[in-house]
Amino acid sequence: MKIIVLAKQVPDTRNVGKDAMKEDGTVNRAALPAIFNPEDLNALEQALRLKERFPGTTVTVLTMGPGRAAEIIREGYYRGADNGYLLTDRAFAGADTLATSYALAMAIKKTGDFDLIMGGRQAIDGDTAQVGAQIAAKLGLSQITYTEEILAIDNNRITVKRSITGGVETVEGPLPIVLTVNGTATPCRPRNARLVQKYKHALGGMEKAELTKDGKELPYTSLYEKYPYLNIIEWSATDVNADLNQCGLQGSPTKVKAIENIVFQAKESKKLSASEQDIEELIVELFH
Repeated sequence: MKIIVLAKQVPDTRNVGKDAMKEDGTVNRAALPAIFNPEDLNALEQALRLKERFPGTTVTVLTMGPGRAAEIIREGYYRGADNGYLLTDRAFAGADTLATSYALAMAIKKTGDFDLIMGGRQAIDGDTAQVGAQIAAKLGLSQITYTEEILAIDNNRITVKRSITGGVETVEGPLPIVLTVNGTATPCRPRNARLVQKYKHALGGMEKAELTKDGKELPYTSLYEKYPYLNIIEWSATDVNADLNQCGLQGSPTKVKAIENIVFQAKESKKLSASEQDIEELIVELFH
């Protein structure tokens, strides 16, 4: 099988401060530590498990962002991914979910054949859970959301356990299909030491440009000629035949008005017993 895992480098929203937002309403990512979106790691684990179950399966990590987002590709390699593409272009900057899903869908089409597209349920910098569903719609594919576990794949159909309110359900769908994975699914495996040694010098073109600016020599130059897999592939809007009117801020009807860091502080507390009277009084207080 050919599996594409959608991953995102996100700002660590546990460290939101006064400089977290730019004047144009976009997130100031340079002011926040960047991490691998947690639920995308859950999706990667599900993909890697399928790779182990079905010999010959390849796992490709696809991400969109600035040059430093190549770190997401490396993290995928460290855990067992086979390929990676970084979708990067100034034209993609400031994209909302609609523009993001459009760019990713165009990139997925460029990759060629695929059997399964997987990603986290949502990203912690937006919490919208819209991108996966929008990609499925743009590609004309079925989708299964809130995935907890992939139970079986047989006769071009997939069986998935998904979380629902109050329990779980088992559903089937035709391949190819889009799955979004919950954070309650199996956590992603740690880095593999052998793979870290193999891919630790993997770089994207924008990273190489940054390292060689001011006439500096690129470290480990000979490695990139000898081992092509260390060259992380980058695609621009032109590379994926994207319509610029549907990319970035220009293609984003959603605009962020403000970002705030709210800390809840208890001003008073109340101790309750398990008596029916105390419980009844609490219910009355909460709903009146």
